[in-house]
Amino acid sequence: MSLEKTREQIDRIDGQIVDLLRQRGLVAQEIGRIKGATGQAVHDPAREAQLLDRLTRGDLSPLDKTAIVAIYRQIIAASRNLQRPLQVAFLGPEYTFSHVAALQYFGPTSRLSAVSAIEEVFTAVEQQNADYGIVPIENSIQGVEARTIDCLYETDLSICAESYVPIHLHLLANCELDQIEALHSHPQPLGQCRRWLRANLPGAQLINESSTAAAARAIVDAPYHAAIAAAEAASAYGLQILASNIEDDPNNRTRFLVIGHHTAAPSGADKTSIVFTTEHRAGALYRALASFSAHGLNMTLIQSRPARGAVSGPYYFYVDLQGHADNIEVSEAVDALRTHCSFVKILGSYPSAD
Repeated sequence: MSLEKTREQIDRIDGQIVDLLRQRGLVAQEIGRIKGATGQAVHDPAREAQLLDRLTRGDLSPLDKTAIVAIYRQIIAASRNLQRPLQVAFLGPEYTFSHVAALQYFGPTSRLSAVSAIEEVFTAVEQQNADYGIVPIENSIQGVEARTIDCLYETDLSICAESYVPIHLHLLANCELDQIEALHSHPQPLGQCRRWLRANLPGAQLINESSTAAAARAIVDAPYHAAIAAAEAASAYGLQILASNIEDDPNNRTRFLVIGHHTAAPSGADKTSIVFTTEHRAGALYRALASFSAHGLNMTLIQSRPARGAVSGPYYFYVDLQGHADNIEVSEAVDALRTHCSFVKILGSYPSAD
C-alpha cells in the first residue's frame, strides 16, 4: 500500500475516533447532570482507576499500557470538565513539574492556578478557592516532602488520588554547550544531575533558583547562562534544549497527591494514608506498627516528623499502607492502632497509581 493510501486510512480512523469522542462527551454531560441532581462529586477517582485498569488488561500492541493510560487520562479529564470545569491549585510557577503533574492528572481544560507555596495549595482548597490541589509528597531520589506531610497533619483536607510524574531534566540555553559560564536551577535538580554536570560542565557556576521554571526565566536575557528544567519550559521561554534527559537516574520520578474535601470510594487497588502519635514509652512505635502486620497490611512509606500544634509528644508518624479504610482489615488495624496511640488520623484512601 502506498504512503498516500495509508494516510487516507489513518484519516478515516481519526474521523471515527473524533466522532466516538463526541458521543462520549455527550454521555459525560448526561452523567454530569445526574451527579448534579444527586449531589455527587464530579471527580470520581475510584471509577477513573477502574476504567484505566479495565482498558489496559488486554493485548494493547503495538501500543503499551503507558501510552493508553496517557491518552485516556486526557480523555477522562476532558469528559470530567464537560460536566464542570474544575479549579485546581498547584505549586507554581507554570512549567514546573508540579504544573506538569496538574496537567497530566486534570488536563489542560481545567482551571489551573499557580500558588507560591505548598501551604497555599492547602489554603486555596480549604477556603474553597479551588476544588482540588495537587502537591508533591516524595521523590525517588530526594525522599519525602516534609511540608506536605505537615499540612496534611494540620488541616482537615483529605487525600483523594495520587499520580506519578517521571522527572526528565533538560539543559536549556541559547548558546553552545562550551560557551556556558553559569547554570541555574532549583537545588534538587542540580543534585539529581550531579554526575552529568561533573562530566560536561565542571567549571560552570551553579546558581540556585526557587524553581526550574524560575531558572529558565532567569536565563532568557542572560547570554552564556543555562538552566536545568522541564521540556515545557523550553518552549514557554523560547530556549533551546542542548541536552535531554541529563538526570543521573533515568527512573527518577515524583509522587503527587491530589487533595480535596472528600476521600475516594474503594477501587479494588487502593492506598490509605494515616498519621499517628505514640505514647512516650519503650516499644510504643513497635506495638503501633504491629497493628498493621497483625492484619496482613503492607506499609509502602513511613516517615517521622516533629509534632506541632496541640498534639502531645515530640514526633508523629506518617504511614502509607495498601488497602482502603473501608476494608475490614484496614479498619480493624486502625482500631488496634488507636489502643497504642494518643492520636490517630486517617488522611484518606485513594486508588493506587503504582
